[in-house]
Amino acid sequence: MFDSYSAIQLGGLILSAFLIGVNKTGIPGIGTLPVVILSILFPADFSTGLQLIMLCLADLMAVAYYRRGANWKLLVKLLPCALAGIALGDRILAYMTDNTVLSLAIGIILILLAGLHFYRTYCLKSENVPTHWSFTAGTGVVAGITTQIANAAGPVMALYLLAMRLDKKEYMGTAAVYFMILNWIKLPIFCFEGRISWESVKLDLPMIPVLVLGAAAGIWFVKVVPQKKFDTIIQVLVVISAVWLIVSTLLK
Repeated sequence: MFDSYSAIQLGGLILSAFLIGVNKTGIPGIGTLPVVILSILFPADFSTGLQLIMLCLADLMAVAYYRRGANWKLLVKLLPCALAGIALGDRILAYMTDNTVLSLAIGIILILLAGLHFYRTYCLKSENVPTHWSFTAGTGVVAGITTQIANAAGPVMALYLLAMRLDKKEYMGTAAVYFMILNWIKLPIFCFEGRISWESVKLDLPMIPVLVLGAAAGIWFVKVVPQKKFDTIIQVLVVISAVWLIVSTLLK
C-alpha cells in the first residue's frame, strides 16, 4: 500500500501521526504543525482527509484518559457556535478553489489572538476571565470554520481555554471532548466531499501504533510540566504554528 508514496511522504506521515498523538493528550498548541507538514507533502484535499482520520482516532485516546476533567458548561456554550462555524466553513469551501488566502487569514488571526492574550495577561495584569457572549461565540465560529477547512482549530481553542484559566486536567479534558465531537461530526462530511477515501484509510491504519506512542508522550508531558510552564509553552507554540502556516503558504 506504500508503493505509490516516496520515503519523504511516508516520513512526514509518521511524524504527523506522532505529533497528532502528542497534540491530543499533551501539547494542544502544536496542532497546526501536522496540518502544514501534510499539506506540503500531499494534495490539499487528500491531506486534510488523512489528518482527520488520525485526529478521530487520537480523540478517542484523549477522551478515554481525560474525560473526567471536561468542563461541560464551557462545552455547551461553545459547541452550537462551532457547529455554525463548520456549516459556514463548508459553504466557504464550496466557493474556493485555492486555500492560500484563507490559510494566510487563519495564520494572521492566530497571531493577533496570541498578541491580545499576551497583552491582557502580561501588560494589563488582569486576572479577569472574559465573560461577554461575543467572546465565546466568536471563538466557536472561528474554530468551526478553521476545523472544517483545514483541521486547524487547535490554536484557536488553545488561546480560548487559556483565557478561561483552566488547570491542566480541566483544559485537556474540555479540549478532548470538544474536538472529539466536532471531528466525528466532520467525518461523514469529508467522506461525502471525497476528502476521505479508501486509499486514505489504508494509509492511516498503520499509523495507529505511532498515534498511541505520541499520545503516551503527551500524557507524560502533562504530568511533568508545571502549570505556568504549560501555559507559556502553549502560547509560544501557537505563535510558531501560525508563523509556520503563513510562511509555508507563501512558499507554495
